[in-house]
Amino acid sequence: MRILITGGAGFIGRYFCEHLAAKGIAFDILDLVKPSFDVGSANCTVGDVRDPAAVAAALRGCDRVLHLAAAHHDFGIEHDTYYDVNQNGSRTLCKAMDDAGITECAFFSSVAVYGDAPEPHHEHSPKDPKHPYGGSKLAGEKVFEEWIAKDGSRRCLVIRPTITFGPRNFANMYSLIRQIDSGRFARVGKGDNVKSLSYVENIVAATMFLWEKRWAEPAAPAIDVFNFVEKPDLTSAEIAGQIYQSLGKKQWPCAVPMWLALLGALPFDIVIKLTGKNLPVSSMRIKKLFAMRTMFEADKLGAAGWKSPIPLKTGLDRMTRWYLAEGKTQPAVWRVPPAQIGGELNYAKMGGKAEGPATA
Repeated sequence: MRILITGGAGFIGRYFCEHLAAKGIAFDILDLVKPSFDVGSANCTVGDVRDPAAVAAALRGCDRVLHLAAAHHDFGIEHDTYYDVNQNGSRTLCKAMDDAGITECAFFSSVAVYGDAPEPHHEHSPKDPKHPYGGSKLAGEKVFEEWIAKDGSRRCLVIRPTITFGPRNFANMYSLIRQIDSGRFARVGKGDNVKSLSYVENIVAATMFLWEKRWAEPAAPAIDVFNFVEKPDLTSAEIAGQIYQSLGKKQWPCAVPMWLALLGALPFDIVIKLTGKNLPVSSMRIKKLFAMRTMFEADKLGAAGWKSPIPLKTGLDRMTRWYLAEGKTQPAVWRVPPAQIGGELNYAKMGGKAEGPATA
């Protein structure tokens, strides 16, 4: 067995590479950049998932696909680029799998497909995505549904993760840890809003658990969808509290009223609107962290026999310790796919544009 990992040079992709290598499972990588880590004997194709030639080249010798490649950051990506990468890229991949005779794949979607639909958010709950990321991921799922419908021998596992974090990640959790460490963080309001999270080592292991289970059960559904959410959920106050503890710092004894925090964010909102910069403070970030409830259900995952080996608070502690050991000195930088195939790859960072590639 040999698995092609699209987006294999990225944050989650690297953990999959390490997991598969430890299990002795062969893999290759398709990504916009070369991996910054040792991939052993894996073949690495530098290319765009929207490019038929690059995808075909990457698939040679593989018999299964793990599709991670995506336009997924919530800043610096145009509406059409989300759909071009997440929907059209999936179409290109399906066509290439047909040509290569590959009938097994796993697709990383997102809980963003639920959007503003009312809770509870189970796998078969209504979908109402408001952001183009969620809309494009739902469109990507439909591509695989259509691919499955054309041939009864095809199988697809769909994983819908919530916010995924862990060591070597430079997204929202990294920014929160950095703000708390710098002393510029203050809790706003009660902080009792639930924030569903996914720890990276758990989601990688769970995906392989589910996929291997499917390989052993020929009668499994042709397309099977699972939310991935750590349980029990934590509130924003509990998340911050664990980070304070891992940093060895004391929390502020009181919280800032929401109205005052939003008033203080106004100058940042104005700068963001005028310059397009991605600043660490904004009214939307404050609302997302301290006011918005993001709760998703994972009953189906539990019924399949999965239980995450790493508790959520332990995952937060591991990421915070990584931050203290090495992440603290590195900027929050991430890759933004080009609007078109062959375009220049951008490197976005907190506060603006980066000069070059991320360091991890």
